[in-house]
This record gives sequence, C-alpha cells and structure tokens, in this order.
Amino acid sequence: MTTGSMKSLLVAVFSLSILFISNASRAQEKGKEDGQVNEQSESQKKGKKALDPSKIILEHIADGHDFHFAIVKGVHVSIPLPVILYSSGKGFSVFMSSAFHHGREVHYGYRLLEESYVEAHDLEKEKNAKGQPLFKEGKIYAVNAEGMPQADIAVYDFSLTRNVVQMLISLVILVWIMVAIAKKYGRGHGVVTAPSGFQNAVEPVITFVRDEVAKPNFGYSYERYMPYLLSLFFFILINNLIGLIPGTANVTGNIAFTGILGILSFIILVGKSTKHYWGHIFNPPVPGGIKPIMVPVEILSLFTKPFALIIRLFANMVSGHIIILSFICLIFIFGAMNTALGWGTSPFFILLSVFIYLIEILVAFIQAYIFTNLTAVFVGEAMQSGHAKEEEHHKAELV
Repeated sequence: MTTGSMKSLLVAVFSLSILFISNASRAQEKGKEDGQVNEQSESQKKGKKALDPSKIILEHIADGHDFHFAIVKGVHVSIPLPVILYSSGKGFSVFMSSAFHHGREVHYGYRLLEESYVEAHDLEKEKNAKGQPLFKEGKIYAVNAEGMPQADIAVYDFSLTRNVVQMLISLVILVWIMVAIAKKYGRGHGVVTAPSGFQNAVEPVITFVRDEVAKPNFGYSYERYMPYLLSLFFFILINNLIGLIPGTANVTGNIAFTGILGILSFIILVGKSTKHYWGHIFNPPVPGGIKPIMVPVEILSLFTKPFALIIRLFANMVSGHIIILSFICLIFIFGAMNTALGWGTSPFFILLSVFIYLIEILVAFIQAYIFTNLTAVFVGEAMQSGHAKEEEHHKAELV
C-alpha cells in the first residue's frame, strides 16, 4: 500500500512538473511574440547555451571512451581509456582517449566527434541518401588534411569503452569474492565453525538462490545449475551497483549487455529441452481445430521468453537513471525561468532524486533476482515434463 502511494505521488509530481514547464514555455513564446524579453533570451544573447535535458540524459546512459566525472573551471575531470582502431589505410592504431583532448584535437589522423565540434561545423545537417545523419557524436572518424571527418572511410573501433572496462572490473570483483569465500569454506570456516567477515553477507544470498530459485525449478539436479545461476545473479548485481556510482557506466542499461545474457539463457533453454517440451510446442494438447492457431503462438513464446528477460532488465535499469537525471534537470530548467524558482524548488527535487537513488539500490537486487529466477523457470520448464516437475518440486521441498 505504501509503495503504491509513493508511486502515485511521484507520478503526480512529475506530471505537474511537466505541465508547469509546458505552460511556462507557452508563456515565454507568447512573451516573445509580444516583444517581451525574458531571462532565457537574455542569456542566449550573452552567448549562453540553452539546457537540453534529453541530450544530457542520453549522454549519461550512452557508452563512451572515458569515465567522465565533472568539469571544474573548464578542466575535464575524467579517466581516459584505451582506443584501438583499424582502417585499411593505417592498419591498427592504439593510444589513450586523452590524446583527442575531448574532441578538440586530431590524433593519428582520427577525430572523436564532440558536440561543440559538430555544432561549430554544422555536421548535423549532413545526411545520407536515406536521410540519416552522416556523423554521430561520440564516434571516431578518419579525417582529411584539413582535419574534417570523412564518413566514406571505414573505421573499425575495437576500443575498451567504459561499458567494456566496467564489465571487466565487475568480472574481477566477482571472481575475487567467490574465490575468497571458497578458500574460507575450504579451511572449514562456515562448515565446522560459524562464517566470518564478508562471508556472512554472501552466504545468505547463496542459500536464497539455492532454496528459492534452483531447487524449485531443477529439483534434485539443482547443484548442476548453481554455478551458472550464482554467476548470473552476482554479475548482474555487481554491475547494477557499480552503475549507481556517479561517473560510471550504466552497463545493465545497455541493450547489448542484456541481449547477450538473454541469448545465453536461450541457448541453455534449447540445449536442455526435452522431447515433451518440443511436443508441447508443435503438438499442443488442444482440440485439433485450434492447433493451427496455437502452434505459431507456442513457437513465438519460445522467443518471447528471452526477449522478456532482455527488455525487463534493460528498461528497469535505464528508467531509474532517466528519472533521477530528469529531477536534477528540472532544477536548472526552473532556474532558467526564474532564479528564485530554481533555488526554491531545488531542495524538493534533490530529495526526490535521493529517494529514487535509494529505490534504485533496492531495484539493483530485485532485477538481479528476477532475471536469475525467470531464467531458472524457463530452463526448468524446458527440461522437465509437467508431472515430473511437480514430483521433483515436491521432493525438493521435503529435503
């Protein structure tokens, strides 16, 4: 009940904020038509750029060639990452992304397109035959003698972007945690004596995955699938939590990341499926007249299962970041309309952002559990018949 009320409150606040912004925007437009000059137009005359919330949000959740934290007095505070490029004329080129100086300089005949450069040279107006932009911000292009990017030269980017680096960091953390805990169990800690240290935090999670995810879906053969389920759960969880640190990448909010996890689950599902499972798909137990309708539906359901896993994790992790950034951007939007309004509403939006941030920590655990549990459910259904599954489930509960 409390959660439902909070959701309703957030929806109401967000809706009112959007309504207020739209009304204020219409008022500003009317003021311009009447010859009135507001604060926003004055700032534009002074050369200040108007705030673009959509661009800020998309840049935050997109991949990049560095971990960017802030801009202090015109200096970018960031951690550069390795750039690995290949083109037919130059071969392989390896250097750090800091060599581009955030898109201001050319290095080894390549340029990283940044927003300022694209706007200064009107590159957004360049379109191909299909009407699509020739140049995209954040992408690396080969340049000509004048330093202008060339879209007709193929550049293959194998760089270690922040998504890739963060996944590697998560993998190292996962291996380190599991190896350290395994060594403790090997020495008898948690077996003949009480668990100690970080083992106290991880052991209940492992027990939960075993009792609530593996056993109900795999029965007596649950131990065979525990390594995959635990790796899946902790890998998603670690990436979710690291993604909440400012300046890091939202890896689980990348459709490629969730897509690979969904494909892996689909491969296991198909590999462990039984004749009974395929018989239910191609010869469902329904009247003959309905079978021509049900068979395509059953075949489609085979692919919608991994698709649901992919979209659920992706959408939930992206939406949280978007909501937090939207509340923060509202502070600056209101401040551009009126300075007092910006200062007056900032505590409210900051509190909302902090509240959503705390909710996102909970969501990080929930989404890791849901993805792992649904994977076990789908694979468990594919590898056992209906009656056998019920018997195994009942026996597992008695153990």
